[in-house]
Parts: sequence; C-alpha cells; structure tokens
Amino acid sequence: MSSTPSPIVIERADDPRLEAFRAVRDRDLIARKGTDLRGGRFLAESPLVVDRILAHTSCVESLLCDVTRAAHYAPIAGELPVFSATHELMNAITGFEFHRGVIASCRRPDPVLLTLDRVMPTHRDALTVLLIDGINNIDNIGQLYRNAAAFGVDVVVLSPDCHDHLYRKTVRVSMGYSAALPTVVSQDWAADLTRLREEFGLFLVAADAGGASVSLESVMPHPRVGIIMGNEFNGISAASRAAAHAIVRIRMAEGIDSLNVATASSICLHRLSASVLR
Repeated sequence: MSSTPSPIVIERADDPRLEAFRAVRDRDLIARKGTDLRGGRFLAESPLVVDRILAHTSCVESLLCDVTRAAHYAPIAGELPVFSATHELMNAITGFEFHRGVIASCRRPDPVLLTLDRVMPTHRDALTVLLIDGINNIDNIGQLYRNAAAFGVDVVVLSPDCHDHLYRKTVRVSMGYSAALPTVVSQDWAADLTRLREEFGLFLVAADAGGASVSLESVMPHPRVGIIMGNEFNGISAASRAAAHAIVRIRMAEGIDSLNVATASSICLHRLSASVLR
C-alpha cells in the first residue's frame, strides 16, 4: 500500500521550485496585455476554487499551501507536488495576501483544443451554449461563468476580443468554473456563429436593449439554444446581431435602460436554458 506523499516544506522565498508562483501580481498585469510569461500556465487560488478545479480537471501541476492547509491537500493532490510554507512566506513569494492559504499552478489548454470541433457535444438533443461577445471586465467574465454553471450551460464560447477567462481574478470570481466548464475561444466570431446556427443547429438569442428587440418572455425556450451576451458598453456586435434568430430585451422599470451583463445573463439563462427544461 502506497502512502500519501508528505508536503514539501519551503523555507526560502527564492526557492527555485516555486517559480510558477512568484511575483503573481506583476506577471498577471503583464499577462493582461497578451504576453504569457508563465509558460502556458494559469493560477487558481482559495480552497473552494482549487478544490473544484482538482475535482473537475486534470490541469493542476502543483500546489502552494500555508502550513494549516498542506495536510488537507497532500492526500487530495495525490502525486502532485504540494509545497508548504508559512502564511507570511507565501505572501512574500506571491506578492499578494488574498490567496486564502492555497494556490494551484495549472496548465493552460492548448489553443487547438478550444475550438468548436473539439469542444461542442455531438448527438445530444438538448444543449445550452453561452456566447460571450466582446466582454472585457474581469469580474463580469467570472460571474458569467458562475451563472453558466448554475443554469447548466454545456459550453461557453468567447469571442476573440474577450478578456482571458483564465486570468487569476476571473478564475476566483467564477469559483473555478472558468477552468472547469468546456470553453471555446473563437478565432473568427462571425464564422463560428454561422456554424453554430447551421451546423450545430442552435437557436441563437442575443440580449440587447435596442429598438429591434422583443421581450424575453415572447421567445419560447428551444432545446438547442445559444444565448449571446454583449459588451458592457456597446452591446452585441454586428456579427451577433446578424446571426441571431431573436434579439431580446428584459422588461425593466421606466427610465432604466440596462442591467449588469452578469445579472442579465442569469435572467436569460433561467428563461431559456435547455438544462432548465430537462
């Protein structure tokens, strides 16, 4: 019978084994500009997030924990390295204090795996896809993924100009779902929308408060649906507008013209998600 590997005790902030965790704040700020300095990795923090990623993916490479959590993660992590340090030393290594005692270094998926052909389910009668069009707010991306999980979304599709769904804060806000839910990162938004309509048979519904929209209640749920949520300031793109079977608005009090996109998505998903119908 094999025994659980013991946590690896860290005593120095400059330990070379911790390069993936070092100076998180500075490197993440650079990564937002499109430069990946972590060799195809992303970071996930806090116990609930790390537990979910460990349970639903195989992307974790190593864990850095404070001494109070290392014993918990050693048996869960199996053969993965679990580094143990004092809370103060973790702060010195990472450059921030909001990790809540555990950080996971994870492999980013190969971009060739994030395509419609690789991710979209086949041979399924009921399907819900959330399409995120040009959203750049870190918190909104995270909340959209959390809502997607709550309403049984099968696949999330991101337009090319969306913010990185595996950015550290986004992963935290999403409670780990931005790493756990099947995701497509589109390279050609208009072409992928056309394929989703014609090849994958999705009924595309876009949320927009413009004059051409109809009330959300007037659109009947469809067993194979794609729900498009647009940019925080500009709404849905021209490509989304052209591809949508229906453009819907959410009824609100007079004088109020919009909702936060995450809130709007939860209302649309509750109304239209095929998973709610199952």
